[in-house]
Amino acid sequence: MLKGKQRSYLRGLANNIESIIQIGKNGLDEAVLKQIDEALTARELIKITVLKNSLLDPYETCQDVCHSLKAEPVQVIGNKFVIYRRNDKNLK
Repeated sequence: MLKGKQRSYLRGLANNIESIIQIGKNGLDEAVLKQIDEALTARELIKITVLKNSLLDPYETCQDVCHSLKAEPVQVIGNKFVIYRRNDKNLK
C-alpha cells in the first residue's frame, strides 16, 4: 500500500512518461494483462490509455489490472491511468 507522499512522488514521475499500453475494443484480455505484467517488470511505473472505442471505465479497469497483477494504482485522469509495482530484481 502506497502512502500519500509516495503516491505524490510517483505522480510527479508519471508526468514525464508516455502511455505505453492501450486498451481498445477487445477489452482487458489475457494478452493485454501479460503485456502489462511484462512492462511492469521492466519499468515498475507505467501509464496506460483506455481508448474511446472501448466500453471500459478507466477507473474500474485500473482496479481490475491492479488486482490481477498485484500492482498499486497511482492515479486515474480522464482515459489514462498510472500503476506501479515494485520490482526487487532491479535493486541488485
